[in-house]
Amino acid sequence: MPMLLDRSLRALGCTMVAASIISTPSILAAPAPSYEVLIDQLGLSPATLEAEALYDAAEAQARQARALPNPSITLEAENAYGSGPYSGYGSADSTISISQPLELWGQRGARIHAAQAEAEAAGLRRDQTRWMTAGRLAIAYAEAEAATLRHKLAGEALSLTQHELRAAQALVDQGREPTLRALQANSEVAAAQARLDEARANRDAALAQLTALASLDEPASSISYSLLDRVPEEPDAFSTVPMAVRVAEAELDAAQGLVTVEQRRARPDVTASLGMQRFGETSDEAFTFGVSLSIPIFDRNKGAISAAQAQQRAAEARLAYSRSEVLAAHRAAQASLSASNSRTHAADSGVAAATEAYRLARIGYDAGRLSQLELRSIRTALIDARYAAVDARLARVRAEIDLARLEGRVPFGEAP
Repeated sequence: MPMLLDRSLRALGCTMVAASIISTPSILAAPAPSYEVLIDQLGLSPATLEAEALYDAAEAQARQARALPNPSITLEAENAYGSGPYSGYGSADSTISISQPLELWGQRGARIHAAQAEAEAAGLRRDQTRWMTAGRLAIAYAEAEAATLRHKLAGEALSLTQHELRAAQALVDQGREPTLRALQANSEVAAAQARLDEARANRDAALAQLTALASLDEPASSISYSLLDRVPEEPDAFSTVPMAVRVAEAELDAAQGLVTVEQRRARPDVTASLGMQRFGETSDEAFTFGVSLSIPIFDRNKGAISAAQAQQRAAEARLAYSRSEVLAAHRAAQASLSASNSRTHAADSGVAAATEAYRLARIGYDAGRLSQLELRSIRTALIDARYAAVDARLARVRAEIDLARLEGRVPFGEAP
């Protein structure tokens, strides 16, 4: 039976070596840049570029709103090409005039204010998109780092189980343990290898996600700069108006401006004209002037006014909801960040205690004073404590991202 176990161990070792060779990529990728470098390149992300383009469009519309309406030139000829004395264009009475829409009743001012309000809202939405994109980048970076750490921990767990297998096999060979102990240890090594393979797949997937989100030229193979170990500043009350509330206020201002535009559009359109008239028979000339006024009888723009007012009511509801929601969300994010800081400190203490407990247990096991089941239990506690420390750091990063999104800033950065 010992010879059979030796052959099984050698076969398992060969399988592990072959699997590690197969899983090694043929082309080594580059480590991911630091978090600060990726944040500096945030302006090149598709979402940020889209928001910037929408802001440029709104700014162009605001500039266009200031333009005056174009004048029109009119040429009229009377008494031309008739019978008797009206036998050609030379004897016709001709008038050339220039007409200019006046935009009275505050129509132009309402249009300019509405366009400016929409541009301001687009600018705030652009900034909000930037912070949200930064949050997605931060969580992708943290998850890639966490997946890398879990893969490392899975490798260390495999190393521990392999070491325990060798120790169990030695005790079996000495007759101090039954053969079943070696078989159990062999099974645990296989399970640890499976967990390592799963952790490797999760790590590669997280790195691929980070590569795609950060638009990296080369696939990221590892994380060289830690984000999980960063300690965010203690949460504080809002020093400025939250970004979501600012966006909702700007959208309400734009909706109110649209209502004013539609109300002014229902007023009569006034056009003034100035021209010169020439009389064909006498070649005399005279100035002409006139004013035209539309009569809003059939179309009073009521439908457009009602639609704009409905959009204003919707914007008011969004603002009210945003104010209450952001306040509650900010308090929750503050509590979550404080709790995650405490959880991280507790997890680190747990890792230190579990590491020392496993060291003492190994000494006791090698001396024959501790059973394999007790050693396995202490080793499992150590592995769980290490994973808990990674999870606590990832939770802390998530809490900081939520808080930064509410405050309108880059995660682990100062408010603008």
